[in-house]
Amino acid sequence: MGNGGKLKIAMLGHKRIPGREGGVEVVVEELATRMAALGHSVTCYNRGGHHAAGKEFDVPRAKEYKGVRLKSVPTINGRGLAAMSASVTGALGAAFGAYDVVHFHAEGPALMCWLPKLAGKRVVVTIHGLDHRRAKWGKLASAYIMLGEKSAVRFADEIIVLSKDAQRYFQDRYGRDTVLIPNGVSRPRRRAACLIAERFGLKKGSYILYLGRLVPEKGVKYLIEAFKEVRTEKRLVIAGGNSDADGFFQELKQLAADDSRILFTGFVQGQMLEELYSNSYLYCLPSDLEGMPLGLLEAMSYGNCCLVSDISECTDLTGDRAVTFRRGDSAQLAQKLQMLCERPEMVEHYAGGSADFICERYDWDKIVERTLRVYREKERYADFVGQ
Repeated sequence: MGNGGKLKIAMLGHKRIPGREGGVEVVVEELATRMAALGHSVTCYNRGGHHAAGKEFDVPRAKEYKGVRLKSVPTINGRGLAAMSASVTGALGAAFGAYDVVHFHAEGPALMCWLPKLAGKRVVVTIHGLDHRRAKWGKLASAYIMLGEKSAVRFADEIIVLSKDAQRYFQDRYGRDTVLIPNGVSRPRRRAACLIAERFGLKKGSYILYLGRLVPEKGVKYLIEAFKEVRTEKRLVIAGGNSDADGFFQELKQLAADDSRILFTGFVQGQMLEELYSNSYLYCLPSDLEGMPLGLLEAMSYGNCCLVSDISECTDLTGDRAVTFRRGDSAQLAQKLQMLCERPEMVEHYAGGSADFICERYDWDKIVERTLRVYREKERYADFVGQ
């Protein structure tokens, strides 16, 4: 593989691009389209089936997007089966395709990384999070994900991780070196409250925002419990799809049912998403477990004050630019929410400079450059320059 020539790259493990069905999809889209713009040949193996938030969000399947070739692979619909089946069919396509590099995203799909490796491809796996720890998966799915993790350790030429915590995990558990390359963010254009005012009656500064998947490890239950104790006229806006956890979503709605200030918007994208980020009073991410939280990156890129749990994946990202509370402590979360609602000058302090800080530190172009060096075998186990 030449160090300076254009590469033929396959990516798989995501659901679909273009789209925002999860953080993995955002990352794959950013990497793939930017690499294609640099002249590399990039093919993304999209899943078949319906959008994770419901078939009403399905879009016509395209064969190309911003210079990236899109191939839709046969997929068995069903909880846990979609990722497994798509990774098998995608890995077969990648193994027999004319690629220099096959890049798997996430632990479960990495179970099949041996196949393109056997076919002589350079294999890179990005671990977006330690997925076997996620509460939404049962024992069988967690076992499958662990097999994917072990397959990556054994067969991948390089493993990319998003946090120092994940890097320590692979070194301590497997003695395996990894490359730390975090996710990136683009500087957005702020939008006035138009669609959100029309549909939900939301004005600038009138609400606290959570935007992400509605799954147990994101801590949304703590947030609802805490917010119900806060004396404020501001609303709590919970934006996101339920993604394989419909029973949990119904539990959240029942928990919030007696507080009219709490609003569930469902899955959002495009202008609606941009307006929600642009006009919130503050953004809250109460997660128990993260890989690298794209929602937090995006919220800071819009210049938001952020209130986050004190897990290292959040605090490593924000430094001293965010307010924190003890993970899982809804009482302390309520105290911090009350304090921030009563002290707008503190909110303004944390919001000021957050966009410049995060956009300069986590620039997508630098991250693409670093990833391409991993593809070309030139990068060896140093921390990301922006860390």
